[in-house]
Amino acid sequence: MPGPFEPGVSSTPDFVSFFIFWLCSLPAIWFPVHKIRHLFTVKAYFVPPAGIAFLIWAIVRAGGVGPIVKKSNTIHGGDLAWEIVKGIMSSIANFATLIINDCDFTRFARKPNDAVWSQLFAIPLGFAFTSLIGIFVSSSSSVIYDEPIWNPLSLLGNFIDDGGAAQRFGVFVISLAFAVAQLGTNISANSVSAGSDMTALLPRYINIRRGGYICAAVGLAMCPYNLLTSANNFTTYLSAYSVFLSSIAGVMSTDYYIVRKGYLNVKELYDARKTGPYFYTFGVNWRGYTAYISGILINVIGFAGAVGQQVPKRATYIYNLNFFCGFIVLSLTYWGLCKISPVPETSEKWLEVGGAIDDLQVAYDDATNDEYDEEKVTAVPGKDGSRARGSAF
Repeated sequence: MPGPFEPGVSSTPDFVSFFIFWLCSLPAIWFPVHKIRHLFTVKAYFVPPAGIAFLIWAIVRAGGVGPIVKKSNTIHGGDLAWEIVKGIMSSIANFATLIINDCDFTRFARKPNDAVWSQLFAIPLGFAFTSLIGIFVSSSSSVIYDEPIWNPLSLLGNFIDDGGAAQRFGVFVISLAFAVAQLGTNISANSVSAGSDMTALLPRYINIRRGGYICAAVGLAMCPYNLLTSANNFTTYLSAYSVFLSSIAGVMSTDYYIVRKGYLNVKELYDARKTGPYFYTFGVNWRGYTAYISGILINVIGFAGAVGQQVPKRATYIYNLNFFCGFIVLSLTYWGLCKISPVPETSEKWLEVGGAIDDLQVAYDDATNDEYDEEKVTAVPGKDGSRARGSAF
């Protein structure tokens, strides 16, 4: 991988800016999930007005919406249709991670409707509006500078060169809004989700906070700034990202809506005994992993074509629909495997059950529980008056 200081990849100011942002992100990871909502409150009030101001500024400088809309496209015929499809797939990939990781936040909702309605409106309308801003702002650059500038930050850099103190202040405010927006996205889509997953993997050693810091270290080591060196690199990354996310979404959706029909035995989800229904085979749901790999394989050849290899056109067409192809193939595979080798705790009809848990079963016997410090455990009353312990967070 090219180094951060090589020509055409990233300049020293770019790398220093990235490192400063990375450092500023670390304190935000420290706060618990239920307290970090204040950051998103600030983001909700600050970022949308700044985005709208940027849109108006770009349109005014371009001489209105007319010159932007009338600008002729450079792609025609069937290629134009496929470019539109690829744009849609890139948009889906952009918010697919938030859809998959929404359970990390919706579990804090007081009732199901609190999560349903907010997501129903926020995700499609919010991303459609931000995409519209991006389209008009990027297209305005073709009118203002006679060349397309896909990166809004680069366009802001041009705005600085063209104006005086007032424009510099405007660029500062909009750039600050971009930083706040990116910080919120980084925390919600990366830090919290990675922390939650690592906590589930090693709950004895990792909590959400520690997992977030591990994610931050990995994020620095993988040199993500190289993904932003060109529009082609960025869209290729988004498409590849979508391949893996579609496979995850396919297993989750098919398992809950089709195989189990909305039924989950909540108490057993927290029972790690080998006899539990969710322990599967040696602790692994092999059906899910097999289906996950099948969802990736359908797009592998097309992905090779996206990074410059010669592949059949049909593979490219499949890859252009990567999220849907991966999701459909994986869902059918997982459903078929569950028919051949049924999983426990399923329902014949739709059955979503919710309610309070009266008792709690843990996977440790009394001897094991006695090894824990009394100050680090909580007591949960059972039906028979006994108290079962669980680790405190």
